[in-house]
Amino acid sequence: MRTLSRPVTFWALAATIALYLAASAAPTPLYVVYQDEWGFSATTLTLIFAVYVFGLLASLLVLGALSDHVGRRPMIAVSLALEAVAMVLFIAAGDVVVLGAARTVQGVATGIALSTMGAALVDLNPPENPGLAGVVSGLAPIGGLALGALGCGALVEYGPAPEQLVYVIVLVGLAAAVGLVVRMPETSPRVPGARASLKPQVAVPIRVRAEFLAMVPILIATWSLGGLFLALGPSVAAQVFDMPNHVIGGLVVTLLCGTGGLTIYALRNWSFARALGLAAGFLAAGMAVSLVGLGAELALVAAIGTVIAGIGFGAAGRGTFGTIAAIALPTERGALFAAFYVVSYLAFSLPALAAGLASQSAGLRPTAIVYGAAVLVFSLAAILVQRRLASRQARIAPVRL
Repeated sequence: MRTLSRPVTFWALAATIALYLAASAAPTPLYVVYQDEWGFSATTLTLIFAVYVFGLLASLLVLGALSDHVGRRPMIAVSLALEAVAMVLFIAAGDVVVLGAARTVQGVATGIALSTMGAALVDLNPPENPGLAGVVSGLAPIGGLALGALGCGALVEYGPAPEQLVYVIVLVGLAAAVGLVVRMPETSPRVPGARASLKPQVAVPIRVRAEFLAMVPILIATWSLGGLFLALGPSVAAQVFDMPNHVIGGLVVTLLCGTGGLTIYALRNWSFARALGLAAGFLAAGMAVSLVGLGAELALVAAIGTVIAGIGFGAAGRGTFGTIAAIALPTERGALFAAFYVVSYLAFSLPALAAGLASQSAGLRPTAIVYGAAVLVFSLAAILVQRRLASRQARIAPVRL
């Protein structure tokens, strides 16, 4: 069987990453359907969302470096098998227990896929375009989220068997990805140390601690905003703005993630520091506009705010990922990225879970307003912290980024 060329493998892996993230966003428009059928609360909904994140984070921390030792192809194969199991569980789901199990398995599969395929993209990065892997690694996941949410919303609204069809389509995509794995070249030879790599290493070296801590407010703002949209976005559209159409529910996520993806591409030649400077301002402005829309129950105003925040969302992704890669020495990269993911995914899941709990007693609209206000505060804090760090670096030495 003929082995795929390195350029073809590169873009096929990018498409597969997008497929995984599209699949992860697919349940979002369906949550409202599941709630109506099974009668569970917003708290249960956000818990189902959270178990996906916890599975993903655990797999990143424990299995994230394993492909460096056993090879990329075996780990990609494992992730494809687990993702297929998750899709079968989604298709068969008849209650929240099976749905939660499907999301947990999907989280583990996605964590393996992101770490392994992301590393493979770096392995396959064409030498004439050294920054391509970084841009694609940021663009493919966020683009997948945007397409998955909108596509599933359309299938749920207009297609047959809404609770099964989208997962069948993903299974077909996974079958195509198996063909990729069979024919792709192995880009990482086997080396000893597989067992030792399973021990999570989370650390922030002292010499880069200031830069890392300066990113924490923007990480919390962006990832908690993404968590809110993916967990409760369609519910807000249906209950607050009286828009129960499932396409609208998917569009809520697409406005944020799609704008973010376009922004990552538009800023591909910007410095990381400049992207971070843009991110916090747009996040703050977008959340301010969105809060006006939520308070006045004006859907168009809230949508405009989401697009503005989406620019900040994408700029933050470009700036934070790039900054971590730039400041970490090769021997520090694994532990530092682990710390980055811990902060990011906790911000992605815990606030959304708290919002689900709060909405039970306070209501969805007041909860969304308070949540948005918190994102706004962290965005403003990010502006102040980044300015202080830039001033400090200017006094001590030239800026490194």
